[in-house]
Amino acid sequence: MPPRAFPTSYRRLFAAPGAAAFTLAGLLGRLALSMTGVSLVVLLSERRGSYGLAGTVSAAGLVTGAIGMPLIGRLVDRYGQARVTVPATLYNAVPLTGLLLCVRFGAPDWTLYLCSAACAASPNLGGMARSRWAHLYRDDPAARHLANSFEQALDELCFMAGPVLAMLLCTTLAPEAGLITAGTLGTTGALLFAAQRRTEPPLPPAPAPGPGPGAAGPRHGSPLRVPGLRVLVLTFLATGMVFGATEITTVAYADALGHKAAAGALLGLVAAGSCLAGLLFGLLTPRRAPGVRFLTGAAAMAAVLLLPLAAGLGGAGLGVLGVVLFTAGTATAPTMVTGMTLVQELLPQRQFNEGMAMAVSGIVVGISAGAALAGTVAEHAAPGTGYALPASAAAVALLIALAGRRHLRAGGSSAPGPGAGAEATPGSGSGSGSAPAPGSVNFPAPSGACGAAAENSERAVSASV
Repeated sequence: MPPRAFPTSYRRLFAAPGAAAFTLAGLLGRLALSMTGVSLVVLLSERRGSYGLAGTVSAAGLVTGAIGMPLIGRLVDRYGQARVTVPATLYNAVPLTGLLLCVRFGAPDWTLYLCSAACAASPNLGGMARSRWAHLYRDDPAARHLANSFEQALDELCFMAGPVLAMLLCTTLAPEAGLITAGTLGTTGALLFAAQRRTEPPLPPAPAPGPGPGAAGPRHGSPLRVPGLRVLVLTFLATGMVFGATEITTVAYADALGHKAAAGALLGLVAAGSCLAGLLFGLLTPRRAPGVRFLTGAAAMAAVLLLPLAAGLGGAGLGVLGVVLFTAGTATAPTMVTGMTLVQELLPQRQFNEGMAMAVSGIVVGISAGAALAGTVAEHAAPGTGYALPASAAAVALLIALAGRRHLRAGGSSAPGPGAGAEATPGSGSGSGSAPAPGSVNFPAPSGACGAAAENSERAVSASV
């Protein structure tokens, strides 16, 4: 790949008017999200002296956030990004401020749970940014692939820098500094994002009422009615377990070697591997359908995550473990990028944000479950044994993808996707033959079709989904 291909391709992506503005604004909000968890744990462990309390209060926010995010996504699909993002962001700032005040004035523990659980209206800025890219490049599949790869790289960049920035603020200024900064950045970023109205996707027309192939179903029907989305959410849940289990196991392993402070750098290498892989993956011209690419990515993830398990069980040093974790990180980005592409192609535009929020919620729930399981293993097993959890979770993700393979084929074939029906909406992946939108940039369109499936084994596994 020529050295200049990298900056040139991404520069062409941002040729669309307003693309840089909503990307930078969304980046602030996503950076804040990656800071919140660490900031809350440090704050409560310092002010209340209990890691247990910190963990459970944080978990309460994760659970309600996983429930609230799809509901906010549904409102966004119905009323538009700006009309929902502004009030949701302003509301979310209230319980966050309340939590800080409860800690400051020594309020009972139940108030902390209440405030954390009430922070459930955070808009999914990453999903809304992907929705904007899908609208800007609705007639250009290659550009959407590049944009989804870039968004995944931004996610990884935030989760590299966010915890480090949070720890720096909490330890050098005050325990409250991390959460205050996260709240300020999150509110500012979300409001600036909502202000970028010229790139906001227009509301799609209501689906045709009544039965028949021309009807797209009820306006408020759940995207989970689409079998392909159920497959993706379950796969993302297992992938989230990979992330959560890897984080806790790596901290425990570094601690066992007497270098707990190095855990942050090791986890940064995982994110760096995924970030680099996401950027490079975006430069590749897709030759196969998204369903096939998703299955290939899940298989690669399952294979590569055997490396940390081998290193952990073999008692590898931090240097070897760092190389292995960086390598393991490179396998997750292509799976996530293609998965988000499939969400966009399997669903009609009127359910984009809700569907992507469900995918993110699956990841969040998986992270929580993986972290809890890994913590238990770390307390009762030898160092490194916990790496069996991410390896197993990746294998489960592969099995789920295999089981639902036939439901993912529509994402890249000429047939309409299950969520699209007769609704040829912008971003549904079916408009490649129409004229480009104003302000869009032409990229070479990908080609290729789904490979043949092993039908008998597929049916056997598919019964589980």
